[in-house]
Parts: sequence; C-alpha cells; structure tokens
Amino acid sequence: MTARTTMAGSASPGPLARALARFLANRQAVAGLLCLLVIAVLSILVPVVWPHGIEEASLDRIAQPPSFADFHWFGTDANGRDLFVRTFYGGRISLAVGLVATVIALVIGVLWGATAGYLGGAVDLVMMRIVDVLYALPLLFLIIVLVTVFGNNIILIFAAIGAVEWLTMARIVRGQTIALRNREFLESARAIDLPNQRILARYIIPNAVGPVIVYATLLVPINIIIESALSFLGLGVQEPLTSWGLLINQGAAQIDSAPWLLGFPAILLVLTMLSFNFVGDGLRDALDPGARG
Repeated sequence: MTARTTMAGSASPGPLARALARFLANRQAVAGLLCLLVIAVLSILVPVVWPHGIEEASLDRIAQPPSFADFHWFGTDANGRDLFVRTFYGGRISLAVGLVATVIALVIGVLWGATAGYLGGAVDLVMMRIVDVLYALPLLFLIIVLVTVFGNNIILIFAAIGAVEWLTMARIVRGQTIALRNREFLESARAIDLPNQRILARYIIPNAVGPVIVYATLLVPINIIIESALSFLGLGVQEPLTSWGLLINQGAAQIDSAPWLLGFPAILLVLTMLSFNFVGDGLRDALDPGARG
C-alpha cells in the first residue's frame, strides 16, 4: 500500500502538463496572452457599454484631442465620432477576420497536406505541384482580384483571405504526415483495413496538431495585416463598419492635424501582432522543448 502510494505520488506529469508548465515559464508568451485577452475583452465589451455609439456624431466635437472629461479617451474623428469605441469595434472586426480566415486556412491546409502526404505517389505529386503554382502567385494580388470581382463584403473577406493562406499549412502537415506514414501504429491500422479517411482523422491529423497550433498563432496576425492592408487600400471593410486598417487609413490622411486618429489604432494593431508572435514562440518552445538550443 505504501509502495503504491509512493509510486503514484512520484509519477511524472503528462506531456500536456509539462507543455503548459514550459509555456507558463515563458514570461513573454504569458504577457502576450494576457495582452491578447485584454484586447479581445475590450473589443467585445466597449462597443456595448461605452456611452458613445460607433456612429454617434457631434458637430461641436469634430477632431477633438483625447479627453477624459467627456469620455473621449482617444479623441474624436473628423465627423465628431468617438475614436475609443470605434477603435475597439474595429478590433472586433480585425480579430474576427484574422481568426475566421485562419480557421478556413487550417481546414483546407490540414486536409490537403495530410491527404497528399499519406497517399503519396502521383496524388502527392499533383497536389503539391498545385501548391507550388499557387505559391508563385502574389497572394495579396489574388485576394485583391477576388474582392474586386465578387465585392468586398465582410464574409467574402473572411473567405478570400483564408482561401489563399493555406499553402504553408499544407506543406507543414504534409511533412509531418510523411514522417508518420511508416510508423508502427499506422501499419497496424492498415493491417486491419481501416479506411484512409479514418486513419487520417484518427491518427495522422491528431499527431500533427503541435505544428498546426504553433503556425495558427502566427497566421492570425498575418491575416489581420492582410485585412488591414485591404482596408487601407479601400478594398476591405467599408463604412458603417470599421476595422484597424480602415481607421489607420482615415488617420493617415489627417496625421498632421489629428495624429491621435492614426496613433491609437496603430498602437493596438502593433500590440496585437507582437502578442500573437510572443504566444506563437511560447507554444513552439512548449510543444517542442528540443527547439531550445
């Protein structure tokens, strides 16, 4: 009884617990995660609870500098609208575009890469040559063409960005799949005639989840930047909606007379980019401790 208790008490933590401990030991990653949580919560709550609405305009408050007296903490824009509520409403749109486009890219990339890597042969050759051809095309140009041809509504922006950002994920998952393809547990699965779809869903994709999660955290800020670039060019989110890219576009036109219109959305965008990168680096080290020199 005592021996069993001692053995149970000295049991080492599981791989998930060790990965979590390594992540929490990374101060930059934890700081990045906390920063993202704060920005996300504010983006959800501020448009709901703030005393000024996103379209509420006042002719006597046009382009006012930041002020705590009347709750215009980030100042007002050229139409007298409160920049604080518009900035966090824009954060809601930008984060949504980044996350949804990343999910779309992950679904396409994981399925494509796992199928190509597992089946191999001519199927792998054809599928990866398609990836190579798409890689040769300027992706931002492709997105601009899609948005221009089909219109720039918010749903299309989600789909367009996600539909062209899956290529690197497909290569990552293919490489992981090829490394797993001849492992013993897959040989056993094939020996009992499990269908390929079941093998992919049950064995291949779950064993490739580490690199997928790490790359996803790096893909979200890339997608946010793409959306911001489209909005800056006038091809992304349009009024009455707003996003960080659209706010930066509007602020850049008035940087001399009202620099706060550019400064606050740009600061939040940069903080979000840095936070996602810190979290991605922390996840990479936590899930692959051998990556540390």
